[in-house]
Amino acid sequence: MTTWVFGYGSLVWRPAFPFAERRPGFVHGWKRRFWQGSSDHRGVPGAPGRVVTLLRAKAICWGMAYRLDPATEDETLARLDVREQGGYERVLEDVHFRAHPTEKALVYIATETNPSYLGPAPLSEIAAQIRASTGPSGPNIEYVLELARAFREMGVVDEHVEELARLLERE
Repeated sequence: MTTWVFGYGSLVWRPAFPFAERRPGFVHGWKRRFWQGSSDHRGVPGAPGRVVTLLRAKAICWGMAYRLDPATEDETLARLDVREQGGYERVLEDVHFRAHPTEKALVYIATETNPSYLGPAPLSEIAAQIRASTGPSGPNIEYVLELARAFREMGVVDEHVEELARLLERE
């Protein structure tokens, strides 16, 4: 069986794991929001950064799908489970592609019931928190700006990411 992983945050621009193939794609019924706290990657305990999660919505969410190499699949999934341990759970979703058939893919989603969930806030407050946060994986602002850059290169528009990137580039 072929295993795909769909990334919609840092996995879009920094997968940091081996893969056999990667393709831009999207999932139906989800929107991306910077509502998840990160005290293990883009912030620290007591001063979490903000990273993305998915919320149910009448929308599509673009990202990057990775077909895992069967020879390294178990190791890769174990590493992803550690990377996404800050409140994320695996779900299986259909990923749609421009020129390929739909594939089932694992998607890591942080629900509002996890202890690191920060929830909504005005974009100006989200931007201020991101600007002030740095963690073991680097500055939180890098996460936002690299995600926005990757989407621009893919020809994808995500208003939430774009508006937040504009706020952070202005300050």
